Amino acid sequence: MELTPAQAAVLERFLKAGFKFVTLEHVERYLAIEKDGFVALLDPSDDRLNLFGQAGYRMGRGIGMLVESRAGKSFVWKSESVPATPQLVAAYEEFKAEVRGLLQPSRQ
Repeated sequence: MELTPAQAAVLERFLKAGFKFVTLEHVERYLAIEKDGFVALLDPSDDRLNLFGQAGYRMGRGIGMLVESRAGKSFVWKSESVPATPQLVAAYEEFKAEVRGLLQPSRQ
């Protein structure tokens, strides 16, 4: 995968912000970033990096999506489920906001 200089600059911002790059099965086409147990997939298919799908919670080899049921909120991946406590949901919202902010073009 070749990246443009602008895409590489965005990835550098993620590294400086404490994110790490991870590999997830079945989504090798995307760049996976992780911080504090949360994961987002970045799509490098055009001149910039775009968020692919929604961010989630790292669960084993996959990404648990936040779902709400009668039992309450939880992160779910396949047959696994993790209760989404208020603290976990708050951290998830902070993660998503940070990812969105870092994907914005830098103002220099």
